[in-house]
Amino acid sequence: MKFQRTFSGAPWEAKVGYCRAIRAGDHIYVTGTASVAEDGSCYAPGDAYAQTIRCIEIIQRALTDLGADLSDVVRTRIFVTDISRWQEYGRAHAEFFAACPPATTMVEVKSLINPEMLVEIEADAVFTAL
Repeated sequence: MKFQRTFSGAPWEAKVGYCRAIRAGDHIYVTGTASVAEDGSCYAPGDAYAQTIRCIEIIQRALTDLGADLSDVVRTRIFVTDISRWQEYGRAHAEFFAACPPATTMVEVKSLINPEMLVEIEADAVFTAL
């Protein structure tokens, strides 16, 4: 099986030893994606909605790098530091996935790698265009 990887340039990729996403055959696995700004800082500290948008934009870019798009996503996992703000995360998720909703899970976690980050999202996709 052929593997294809893409990287986002997030500072943790090289330090921890992982890629943003990997395509294995017709499956694509996007690693936990947090709201990282272009300079490596937290994007939109305190804004759950904006951070969720940023996460999905990074996921979208990784999928595009591997020849897929958001319509190929079959599952997302949303890790949040404050589940009481579920509507903010959910509204952003729905803006991208309303037309092609994946299976999803949202769970509260104690913290993320940067304390300003409120959300991290994983995505699995099945590449349908061969």
